Amino acid sequence: LAAKRLSADTVDFSPSGSSLSKGESFLDTARNIESLGVSLMVVRHKSPGAPLFLSQRLDAGILNAGDGTHEHPTQGLLDLMTIRERCGTLQGKTVALVGDIRHSRVARSNIWGLKKLGARIIVCGPATLIPPQIEKLGVEVSHSLDEILPEVDCINLLRIQFERQRGAFFPSIHEYAHLFGMNRERLERARENVVILAPGPINRGVEITPYVADGKHSVILEQVNNGLAVRMAALYLLYRRQLQLKSVPTSESLLV
Repeated sequence: LAAKRLSADTVDFSPSGSSLSKGESFLDTARNIESLGVSLMVVRHKSPGAPLFLSQRLDAGILNAGDGTHEHPTQGLLDLMTIRERCGTLQGKTVALVGDIRHSRVARSNIWGLKKLGARIIVCGPATLIPPQIEKLGVEVSHSLDEILPEVDCINLLRIQFERQRGAFFPSIHEYAHLFGMNRERLERARENVVILAPGPINRGVEITPYVADGKHSVILEQVNNGLAVRMAALYLLYRRQLQLKSVPTSESLLV
């Protein structure tokens, strides 16, 4: 949608219906697509580093739309934008990332951006869902949402990623929701102007209750709206750079 809002021609690509399913390599497929006159590729891949791999081997601009459990840059940017709209600045603010930190590419991108803009970061969740030595990234670690509630300005509730998990990281969904779910009672103990974020899709009744998700502290729909603007900006800036560096004709298409 972001590319279409910029009046770009777009082509949707699905690995299941491509030569990848017939044994063609990832790089050969990307090179064939580039040969069709594509100037930008928006790449989401299960393998960490896949967008970087392509950017080092293709002339087309590569935008990372999520690479495994590594990073999700545009989600990080839209989260930062949403917080700044509500709080005015990130300098000196305390932001909690709550939930499945271990499998979350969103958490990693948020950490880089929040640190850059001067925020204090607390990662919170079951010990089994907090990566070892994550403190080296400049964050604090907590295993109790109730303890940190009075000191945080923003809470980013990260989805439990069942599709990425291979082990039993907590006894049950009910127990996780009881200990780490954001509900009405916890909201009442939080700061008066606390901002509640949640990258979609959300699991209602697990990370967040409907009362909180649909309440005045929630900026979930603002995140969605800001995501479109951020991705339009990212595509525009990347394409402008391609034009400056490689003199790419403006009539070429974008691949999403």
